[in-house]
Amino acid sequence: MNIILLGPPGAGKGTQARVLAENIKLPHISTGDLLRQNVSAGSELGRRAQEFMNKGELVADALVTEMLLERINQDDTRPGFILDGYPRNLAQAKALDSALENKNRSIDIVFYLDASEEVIIQRLSGRLVCSKCGANYHITNMPPKVKMTCDRCGGSLYHRADDNETTIKNRLAVYRKESHPLIQYYEDKGKLKSILADKDPAVVLREMLRLIGDTRDSAKV
Repeated sequence: MNIILLGPPGAGKGTQARVLAENIKLPHISTGDLLRQNVSAGSELGRRAQEFMNKGELVADALVTEMLLERINQDDTRPGFILDGYPRNLAQAKALDSALENKNRSIDIVFYLDASEEVIIQRLSGRLVCSKCGANYHITNMPPKVKMTCDRCGGSLYHRADDNETTIKNRLAVYRKESHPLIQYYEDKGKLKSILADKDPAVVLREMLRLIGDTRDSAKV
């Protein structure tokens, strides 16, 4: 089962992807984590990505895709995978489909986790990020065990300067405009499943598990 999680900033994609991965025993692949791992390891792909980052530029689509495909080709993804943070645009989606098709694989289901502007602002304005591993926390919704310290690696947490109401609204407007072709692409393929992510995370997870079960049952018919 190959799964993609899409949704606006603050919809809870990363959190849900990790919990879903634990429940259905598939690897969770985050492009943000892949970038950090490759840069930290000093791999060829990491060095190339670092060149973009040093200039304050977004890492090129082709390089992100190359990094992702290298990860997907590893043995632990044979039963399937859960993608978080990729694809970000239509070009990436088509590149992914083409690469998977060459290996007789395909995306089975795409979850679009949507959330209201009010909820997104509440989530992002209270978000804390680990300066070392990039893990996300929330001041009230998901606080760390030790104040301003990452539970995973012990790194210090910080509040992103752009996590304020005005900037969040602008980012959300840009996301909805730019993501429309991507959402339409998967909808046209019959792969898209929309879920309102304003709900309690446990409710969202149960809905995803139900839809995965339905998809698996349909594939058996």
